[in-house]
Amino acid sequence: MALNEVSLIGNLGADPEIRFTQAGNKIANFSLATTEKWTDKKSGEVKEKTEWHRVVIFAEGLAGVAEKYAQKGSKLFVQGKLRTRKWQGQDGKDNYTTEIVLEGYSAKLELLGDSRGNNWHPKPPAYNDADLDDDIPF
Repeated sequence: MALNEVSLIGNLGADPEIRFTQAGNKIANFSLATTEKWTDKKSGEVKEKTEWHRVVIFAEGLAGVAEKYAQKGSKLFVQGKLRTRKWQGQDGKDNYTTEIVLEGYSAKLELLGDSRGNNWHPKPPAYNDADLDDDIPF
C-alpha cells in the first residue's frame, strides 16, 4: 500500500498568484509558512523554526476560494499530495522543486482566519481609475 498525503496548517507569505492554463482553467500558487515553537530545555529560551512550503491548487473551485478569500497572513489548512518537478535551468543544470499539489477529490483547503485569528471576509474588489466617476456632486 502506498500513501501520498500532506496536511499543513500555516500562514500565507503573500497573496495567492492566480494564472490560467491554455484551456482556461484557474490555478493558484502560494507559499505557506509553518512555524514550530519549543522551549530549549537548557536555556529556557523559546525558540522557533519556520519552514516554507510551495502550494499549487489545480482544483478550480479551491483556486477560486483562494483567489477570493486568502491574502498575505491568512491562516489556512491545506491537504494535498507531494509532487516533485524537474526542469532545466538556463545553465543547463537540472533543478527540482517539491510542491504540495491540491487536485482531485482528496484536495482540501480550509480558511482558518487571518494572522490575528479574525474571521474571514472577502477581499475588497479591485478598482482602477476608469471605475471612478469624477462627476460626483459633493
